[in-house]
Amino acid sequence: MALTLLDWRRRISALYAEVRNASDPALAHAAWVAGRNDLLRSHPQSPVPASERAGYRGAPVAAYDPTLRFDVLVDSDVPPLTWEYPTASDGVVAFRRIGVAALPDVGAIDVWWLESYGGGIFLPLKDPSPDTYGGGRYVLDTVKGADLGGNALAGRLTIDLNFAYNPSCAYNPEWTCPLAPAGNTVTVSVGGGERVLA
Repeated sequence: MALTLLDWRRRISALYAEVRNASDPALAHAAWVAGRNDLLRSHPQSPVPASERAGYRGAPVAAYDPTLRFDVLVDSDVPPLTWEYPTASDGVVAFRRIGVAALPDVGAIDVWWLESYGGGIFLPLKDPSPDTYGGGRYVLDTVKGADLGGNALAGRLTIDLNFAYNPSCAYNPEWTCPLAPAGNTVTVSVGGGERVLA
């Protein structure tokens, strides 16, 4: 189990490295969709229930929209805020807000740091679209390899909402996932990224 999880994380990290190194974000997105679908269909750590993997057609993902890609300066001059999320398997997962990212025509969203061993940027997003997962999707989760880049030394992140993906609990109720808190909920529908099937 531990070694298959290691393999899953290696593959996710490699997939996002390919995305960061690509010169064309739309082609990178297509490679991400294909690579992720391959993992969802075939990997032992896939959140898709094992009984459904053979016939799994792939995650429904919207066509790439370049207007949903942002290179933003994270405003770190914000009041301190912590967020704790109880899980069934990992105990209470703690996050600390490290800043706010203002996304034009979308809204301002909190950027979190995972306080557990290893740490990492965590950026969930919840929007009112009727065809997105109700608990919100993940855009960045760097401790698990989901990192779109940006000049971190200059305080900048690449936030591309075309890469928003459903957390594992959207596929299988056996998983427990941190869901988007209030500071990561926007009032406009975000047309990019993974959708849910009707």
